[in-house]
Amino acid sequence: MTQKHRHEQTPQSVLEHKSQPLAHTHIYYQRLATTGGYALLIILIMLGLGAGGYHWLGRLTWVDAIYNAALILSGMGPVDILPNTAAKLFASAYAIVSGIVFIALIGLFLTPVFHRIMHRLHFEK
Repeated sequence: MTQKHRHEQTPQSVLEHKSQPLAHTHIYYQRLATTGGYALLIILIMLGLGAGGYHWLGRLTWVDAIYNAALILSGMGPVDILPNTAAKLFASAYAIVSGIVFIALIGLFLTPVFHRIMHRLHFEK
């Protein structure tokens, strides 16, 4: 694919090249909604994995498991004392992965924002 053909893709599917005009506002909001949707999906998957681990390994009720998983995922920390080594190791791994996922999701969600700012200011590599 030549350089010219690569830049002829629709603005909804990729971010526009610096030589192309700035995307319309509705496309920008569509990109924010798309990345926000992906972020929400990842959060729900992580919450489900965490709640399952707390429920089965930590022997917590589903409500308490979701509560603990949500607090770890948001960076607040655990609530309940875990009964065994497997549950504690799970909670440790889940906390580390949750921190990494949180940082990655911020990057994912803010990509259209930073791209628009850089495009508007005509930043180059």
